[in-house]
Amino acid sequence: MKRHDTRTSLKWIILSIVLLTFLGGCKAINQFLVKPMIKPTGDAITLMGEAHVTPHLLTTDDTIAGCTGAEALGGLVGSIGRVTEEPHELQIMLYLGSGGCEESRAFEKELEYLRAIRAQQPDMAQDALIAQKNHHINAAKRFYKGWQELIAYNGGKEIGGACPELEQEFDQLIWLAGIITGLQALNHDILSGIGTGVPKNIAAQAERGAGCLDNDQWFGIPLALKATIWSLLPGALPEGENAWERLEQSDLLGEKARIRVPHVFHVVSAYSKGDMERVRAVLKRHAEQIELHKSNSKYRMFDAVATEALTRISDKMWTEATGHRTPVGQLGTFWDENAADDIETVDLDDLF
Repeated sequence: MKRHDTRTSLKWIILSIVLLTFLGGCKAINQFLVKPMIKPTGDAITLMGEAHVTPHLLTTDDTIAGCTGAEALGGLVGSIGRVTEEPHELQIMLYLGSGGCEESRAFEKELEYLRAIRAQQPDMAQDALIAQKNHHINAAKRFYKGWQELIAYNGGKEIGGACPELEQEFDQLIWLAGIITGLQALNHDILSGIGTGVPKNIAAQAERGAGCLDNDQWFGIPLALKATIWSLLPGALPEGENAWERLEQSDLLGEKARIRVPHVFHVVSAYSKGDMERVRAVLKRHAEQIELHKSNSKYRMFDAVATEALTRISDKMWTEATGHRTPVGQLGTFWDENAADDIETVDLDDLF
């Protein structure tokens, strides 16, 4: 009887230890058994993401899947840092993608606002404007986290100082993506109307940081980025430089590589300056280029994102003028030109 009691007590002691370990947590068990088993998995995910997932996604042109995938995987990838090295590189890409989701939502609300204004519906316009600003706030926060990941990737040093070693193409890609997240963070911080804590000196740091990349190798994007900042930031234009000439130079490099991202920087610069003639010219040029020359298969996503960004600007112009976005397949055409006469119209009777 005594032996039975002893065995029963021993079983309860063992069970208690197990429960305390898994329910209450046991630092020793976690440190020496759990983490060593999880760490290889985390390392494998990081290596897989860098070597295969990111290169694969760059060959696709599904921007919606890219952004939603970034939103879905952000928590999983970010948690890897709890058991192994922080995946700063992948986090930069994921924040760039997830921030793009919020940017897209803000844009849709902007079009909704413009339509409400045309329809003289102040309540609907106000609601759309509030929703738009909320999306800008979320976008700014996400993009800024991407910028902070770039700083961590740079060893905690300020961007724009000494250039890090960017020997591998993937490292250069991450650097470029990180710089863009910083500029996007600043842009959406301004558009939010309230400020989200994004430092205003990011633009100057990004401009200097872009100089760490070879302009020819990266399809004119670094120089286009720098020229855009020169055109928008007072006092930023170096002596002897011409921002518009540099943007044109970058356009040619992007077109040659069939990665027309510099067109986006060119249009953003012109639109911000109110040069709508130049905006139209670049939009037409982009539409002609993507029609005549297929995207570079290795970086198809870059070209798709560029076309999407330019279509948004076109959509805004069309909505302000007509109440609806750019008709399908008509990027590069405008409502007040002869080319618009051939645009497919919708019989309103079919809608009812």
